[in-house]
Amino acid sequence: MNIVTRITNHITAVLCLMAFSASNALAALPTAVAPSTSPAAGNWLELIKGYVKDGGLVLGLTVSVLGFIWIAYTAIAKFNEARNGKAEWAEVGLLGIVGGAMLLFVTYLLTEAAAVI
Repeated sequence: MNIVTRITNHITAVLCLMAFSASNALAALPTAVAPSTSPAAGNWLELIKGYVKDGGLVLGLTVSVLGFIWIAYTAIAKFNEARNGKAEWAEVGLLGIVGGAMLLFVTYLLTEAAAVI
């Protein structure tokens, strides 16, 4: 018998034992967390709408965080260029003002969108 065949047989046996012994571990799963809107029991459409709303809010927060990281990275890069003499310090200040205004605007839009959703 080939060594590869023996190893494959052992791995298959171990995986089968793990699969059959895992059924007891799955017996007491926790219940799913209800969405923030908390629909009435049995109302599946409202439950799905609640999960979609929560997902949209998380997606909006992710967009906001990515915008903050992008503006912070750009500001650090521009600061480094100004230190090396490749850019003017006014560009760093302008980037800080415009970046802060953009973040405030994006945060405002996301807050309004959360109220609409």
